[in-house]
Amino acid sequence: MTVLVVTLAQFMAVMSTSVVSVALPTIGRRLHASSSELEWIVDAYVIVFASLLVAGGVLSDRRGRKGMFMTGVSLFGLGSLLAGVAPSVGWLLCGRVVQGLGPSIVTPTSLAIISSTFEDPRERAGAIGVWSSGSGLALAVGPAVGGLLVDGIGWRSVFLLNVPLAIVVIALGLRFIPVIPRSPALRRFDWVGALLTTAGVGVLTFGLIEGPSRGWGSGLILGAFVIALAALVAFVAWERRHEAPLIDVSLFGRAAFTVANVAGLVVFFAFIGGIVYLSVYFQQVQGRSALGAGLAVLPIGLGFFCGAPLSGRLVGRLGARLPMVLGLSLCGAATIGLLRLRVDSSIGSLWWDLAAVGLGGGLSLTPMTATAMAAVRAQRAGMASAIHNSMRQIGQALGVAVLGSLVYAGVAGGSASGGRLRGADAAAFVHGLHRALAVSGGCLLVAAALAVVLIPGGRLSHLEADPA
Repeated sequence: MTVLVVTLAQFMAVMSTSVVSVALPTIGRRLHASSSELEWIVDAYVIVFASLLVAGGVLSDRRGRKGMFMTGVSLFGLGSLLAGVAPSVGWLLCGRVVQGLGPSIVTPTSLAIISSTFEDPRERAGAIGVWSSGSGLALAVGPAVGGLLVDGIGWRSVFLLNVPLAIVVIALGLRFIPVIPRSPALRRFDWVGALLTTAGVGVLTFGLIEGPSRGWGSGLILGAFVIALAALVAFVAWERRHEAPLIDVSLFGRAAFTVANVAGLVVFFAFIGGIVYLSVYFQQVQGRSALGAGLAVLPIGLGFFCGAPLSGRLVGRLGARLPMVLGLSLCGAATIGLLRLRVDSSIGSLWWDLAAVGLGGGLSLTPMTATAMAAVRAQRAGMASAIHNSMRQIGQALGVAVLGSLVYAGVAGGSASGGRLRGADAAAFVHGLHRALAVSGGCLLVAAALAVVLIPGGRLSHLEADPA
């Protein structure tokens, strides 16, 4: 029941990213929102979510995980209510900011709860597999669920549906999530480190999101990258000197921990970017509805949903290296296999590759998450979870930005119109999609090679307990 509660909360938080994108055209018409305002309805949630992950995870180590988990779910429910009843775009953006505060606490805390509840590495890997399957399923079914809600009830339902779900999660959490004692050594909180990491990750995410529309060479984007780099360099320097650092930066000296986090970034770079632009392909090139496009990419989610729990069992029995290498290799090969996609390709000719992409992603996500979580003692699981999830969020923003630039490079007018592409523009989009898929697949295969060399074999245990 503990796993069910935290998985449901994670499913709810992740699906809020993909489900809202389907409702944007309707929101624009009803609230008379500009294209820039519509972009910020998505971006406000993602930036707040990504930038506060580290602070949220470390606070859960110090303030108590059950209480912080409840706080995060409550903030998410409150933000959903504000967004659902918003009379204007301004109020809707305020609701999205509050909504984004929720998963910045829930995501790292839920993984920390699993790590603390399941001391046996085999059971912990299985629980992480279930948690990962909820995240992957939410990403894939979000567009289909959003299409059903918008067409059947209205755009406000994509936000208001979260309110009763949050109430259910809170009720179940009060009953089934155990109270995990705080470590007396972790009472102090590094506020300077929290401000630096929040600024660095937040500004970096902003630059990645806004880069394609404003231009990578614009003063605003270059300034954002310079500020992000300066903040993150200052953060590392501060953490190395601080008595009670927010993050133990020496963890990145461990090859397994570093590779697990880099692999998480790569998977979300390729996986999320693939889902986003394959969905766009089915809508803008083939003229399908939002619901039709959501159903077309559903094999990815179903493959992920099957692969993640299976990978959890494999990790418990064989260790992290084999399922991670197998998953990354399968996901990379299947992504490259999608290069045979054409303007008029049918779902019947693509579903096998789409399912293999999802299966490979599911197989790889659990071992990389388990490896990152095994790098620290249970008392600091929130910190390890926050680092890993921050890398995944940065990978997601990087994938959407970089792959989007490749996809739309030859399309007249870029991606601004959002309308149906025909003739030369449709062919140019597919050609750009081929470039993006080739880059994604290549990155996944490189990550698989790194995992072969640097991920240790054997079962996972908490690495910090072993002085070697």
